[in-house]
Amino acid sequence: MTFTEGIGLRRIDHVGIAVPDLDAALEWYAGALGGTEVHREVNEAQGVVEAMVAWPEGGAQVQLLAPIGDASPIAKFIGSKGPGLQQLAFTVEDVETAAAALRARGCRLLYDEARQGTAGSKINFVHPRDAGGVLVELVEPA
Repeated sequence: MTFTEGIGLRRIDHVGIAVPDLDAALEWYAGALGGTEVHREVNEAQGVVEAMVAWPEGGAQVQLLAPIGDASPIAKFIGSKGPGLQQLAFTVEDVETAAAALRARGCRLLYDEARQGTAGSKINFVHPRDAGGVLVELVEPA
């Protein structure tokens, strides 16, 4: 049995980048690096405005996350660590199945049940202490 059995990982979905200014970050990722903003939304529950950036060849996207208030977890992240890589997200077949399989392997997840993520997806996160210091997001697309 491999470690990923029962988790249903499909691929890297996106990389989340914490940014203090969404428009300035878009100038870099879209302007300098040639990406295209393909989705933008405000996630009040997580205290962010986010934009997904994609490239013509496809593959993983970049999710830019800017705080909408000082109490936002992203604002706290930027305050303690500065802007930069905040999370690595994987597409999974079923987020609850993946979460159960990881819990069975001793991993802590941030939520007891999946929450709504970008574009109606279902999400949960593996605690960084159980994932080599990286916040790992599990994403079940809508």
